[in-house]
Amino acid sequence: MTPPKPIPIGKLADDDDMPRALQPQGWPLPQGYANGMMARGRVVLTGGVVGWDVMGNFPDGFAAQARQVFSNIVRILAEGGAGPEHLMRLTWYVVDLDEYLASRRELGRAYRETIGAHYPAMAVVQVVGLVEKKARLEIEATAVVPE
Repeated sequence: MTPPKPIPIGKLADDDDMPRALQPQGWPLPQGYANGMMARGRVVLTGGVVGWDVMGNFPDGFAAQARQVFSNIVRILAEGGAGPEHLMRLTWYVVDLDEYLASRRELGRAYRETIGAHYPAMAVVQVVGLVEKKARLEIEATAVVPE
């Protein structure tokens, strides 16, 4: 049995129905996951996006990390030809629900400045921990681009 072919990185060609991994230029290649995916039908998905920069550094504080997460999501969506206006769902995973609640005003400001006044369906879930130990939150995004 031959192993499955890896998912290619990049944009879809007109005659190509293969899914593509979305890899923003200059970002390190992920190990065991994709930053985002795109397939025919214009559905764009992200994996769990954390608040690190391209060097893997996390800012201090929940709202600062959230701002970076929003920026990272926008960059991943752009790789798939989508923008914040195409977001359909955001699923938040937070390590401390009280920290999330205490940061709502700053979160709202960061969200509006990065995503805009577009509010997709959202869920917030408190988790015991995240793979990246310095991460205070992780967000999965789903976008749909009209054809």
